[in-house]
Amino acid sequence: QFDTVMATSDRTPSLVVLDLDMCTWEPEMYTLSTIPTAEDAVRGDSGEGDQVVGCKSGREVIRLFDGALHALRQIHRGVHKGMRCATASSADTPHAVAIGTAALGILEVVPGITVRDVLAMGWPEGFDGNVRIGRSPPLSSDKAATHFPLLKESTGVPYSEMLFFDDCNWGDHCGKVEAKCIGVVAQRTPNGMTIAEWESGLDKFAARRAGD
Repeated sequence: QFDTVMATSDRTPSLVVLDLDMCTWEPEMYTLSTIPTAEDAVRGDSGEGDQVVGCKSGREVIRLFDGALHALRQIHRGVHKGMRCATASSADTPHAVAIGTAALGILEVVPGITVRDVLAMGWPEGFDGNVRIGRSPPLSSDKAATHFPLLKESTGVPYSEMLFFDDCNWGDHCGKVEAKCIGVVAQRTPNGMTIAEWESGLDKFAARRAGD
């Protein structure tokens, strides 16, 4: 356990929790065949110069949604002071988990900085308790019952300081988490996270904070 620094702004949650498949990126990991390596990186320009904008798995390419890329860039730049990032993904097979885990270390937020690097920001070196992917024990398909209690325990961040994004296309994860993990604010991203949904989530968090 370690000291937890909370965010300072009324609009800023201390922990942004991201679902992965069809919220942070596409396609669904369970549909993919091979675990990507650095050689599978697809380079391009996402507005910050040449960087890794995708990674190949078989014939498919894993890519970040625009809103997720925008959010991760804001976290990386410290736009919201004290904000850190976590994942809560219920990828349904160990192979899907392995593909997603590999993609975190390949896809870049800005040139030279991967999603995994942004997830590591603000935590002690080597800490990975903020990265929860899969449904094998101690995880399950019910994020409210496993992912979020484990995130709360490992990070020391209370539910009242968490903002959760999920596509909810395979079940109402947002509704379940808000109902069972009292204090979490959730934002649905049914077609992959957009910039507008990122801003809406921040606004909902600020409104909840103002009403406390």
